[in-house]
Amino acid sequence: MLKTIVVVGTSRGIGREVVRQLAANPEHRVLALGRNLDGMQELLQYPNVEVHAFDLHATDVRQQAEKIWEGIDRIDILINNAGKIVNKPFLELTAGDLSDCYQVNVLGVMQTVQAAVPKMLSEGGHIVNISSMGGFQGTVKFAGLSAYSTSKAAVASFTELFAEEFKDTKIKTNCLCLGSVQTEMLEEAFPGYQAPLSAANMATYIVDFALNAHRWMHGRIVPVSLTTP
Repeated sequence: MLKTIVVVGTSRGIGREVVRQLAANPEHRVLALGRNLDGMQELLQYPNVEVHAFDLHATDVRQQAEKIWEGIDRIDILINNAGKIVNKPFLELTAGDLSDCYQVNVLGVMQTVQAAVPKMLSEGGHIVNISSMGGFQGTVKFAGLSAYSTSKAAVASFTELFAEEFKDTKIKTNCLCLGSVQTEMLEEAFPGYQAPLSAANMATYIVDFALNAHRWMHGRIVPVSLTTP
């Protein structure tokens, strides 16, 4: 059965690898969303992939999303993978730093989900929110990541709240708190650090989780990490 899968944040790193792996199955119709259209052009080599400009920094995220999938009957899976990192000492954080980080990592996610719900209510679906070990309670935290890690903690909390509010529907949601993966974002946070996992490695896990985990769990915050950071 054809599945319609939306992946947000696909112009680089893990998101791009997730799309590649999902596209390997011709039964998947994949909508790749991202701010950088140039970074997504190579995904058009797959006949079952569509790319769409999508700006989580904007104030009209919900309207953007609704426009993109207005002709779609249903969404089976939504993977909220996009993220913004700010690496600054706490006292140097500006209002703009905080606003940008929370807009992309929290508000944009919530607004995207608002747009997706009507496409999932009838047949059900799985929403996978990608957070970070930095937002997972009780883990090691790092100086300079106050904006990023607190915003990712908010994503985890939102997942639990959404699960409660929609527990009587067919929609399932879960949150993955990822550990260190060798991506451009990791290099921004920890220059020179070599992670034990590649973006393709982590994408393999995320794809399997998105396709199957909703059968066994709902509203769960799952740490996925070999190391810290």
